[in-house]
Amino acid sequence: MPERITDPWITDPVAQRVMGMLTGAGHQAYFVGGCVRNALLVRPVTDIDITTSAHPETVSDLAERAGFSPVPTGIEHGTVTVVAEGTPFEITTFRRDVETDGRRAVVAYANTVEEDARRRDFTMNALYADADGAVTDPVGGLPDLHAGRLRFIGSAEERIREDALRILRFFRFHAWYGDPDGGLDADGLAACSATVDLLGGLSRERIGQEMRKLLAAPDPAPALAAFGATGGLIRVLPGANPALLAVLVHVEQGAGLAPHWLRRLAMIGPPDDTAERLRLSRTEGRTLAALLDAVRSDAGAAELGYRHGVETALSALAIRAAPEARELSETEYVAARTGARQVFPLAAADLPDDLEGPDIGAALKAAERRWIDSGFRLTKADLLR
Repeated sequence: MPERITDPWITDPVAQRVMGMLTGAGHQAYFVGGCVRNALLVRPVTDIDITTSAHPETVSDLAERAGFSPVPTGIEHGTVTVVAEGTPFEITTFRRDVETDGRRAVVAYANTVEEDARRRDFTMNALYADADGAVTDPVGGLPDLHAGRLRFIGSAEERIREDALRILRFFRFHAWYGDPDGGLDADGLAACSATVDLLGGLSRERIGQEMRKLLAAPDPAPALAAFGATGGLIRVLPGANPALLAVLVHVEQGAGLAPHWLRRLAMIGPPDDTAERLRLSRTEGRTLAALLDAVRSDAGAAELGYRHGVETALSALAIRAAPEARELSETEYVAARTGARQVFPLAAADLPDDLEGPDIGAALKAAERRWIDSGFRLTKADLLR
């Protein structure tokens, strides 16, 4: 019996109206990709993508007639985002690749869902569902999805040469959807190794986005180790070493720490220019730098909490614990949280009037040191005495 999706997002009246505006005009329309994949795996669905036989200008015209707002977000690739009652639906015309250079593709519109499926990356991403939820599987993705088997569609090397970012996506999707006991697909792994030099032609923005998603997986260690074995990691982050990442994941799980890609990034020893290599935002770059400073310092748990806040403190403590393969102690937890609540009781205005310039900073620094070493017990009066 064919599989069918009955999730609330697919039966939602707004989603049904969007599909109806296409099928009611005689066009084919299917939900596709991540929303179908995740629904079948009983995982959260965040974005709803639709593919259709209707061309973009037709989609826009139909959307306006239905009272929706069409936005040409990727018109050169056949994509129109239709905003219906505040919900965005990315609608893309059936496509086939005509020419590729490893970074971008020249596409032509296709006539069938089978043609559209053959240009996608992995079999589990080429699953389609009609408005009633009935699943269409043109390339054998359902068995792969349920087995946790990530396979390229057709020739793995050809798919990669169409877009080299698929090397990173191969490891990222395995980390999120692959069977950890089954290992990575041998053909896909061999193709990634054979084409790894193509990573040099990708923008740092695209690489950074994929690395964030890979490191955010529940356990990215096996996939990242395999990526390293292909020679890909050294091209993306020279000097990074994923050897202790699996231990960090174990420490996180024991400590009840939610996965965080920046903590994992700090664990693998990123190069000094990581912020530029991965195009980190200023906030991300500062957070990574603070975390690395905390790891390398000799500050205890309480001082880490005071100086960096509880989240960075616990991340630093987890990274420190990984090489020793030990779990965080309750004492470290309490100390980090206690430190994070402290406020230094002394200010420059409290110091004697005869102190000037650098002497003020030195006096405050010395007093702060005494205060921390006292377990934050010294009062303002104690520090001034």
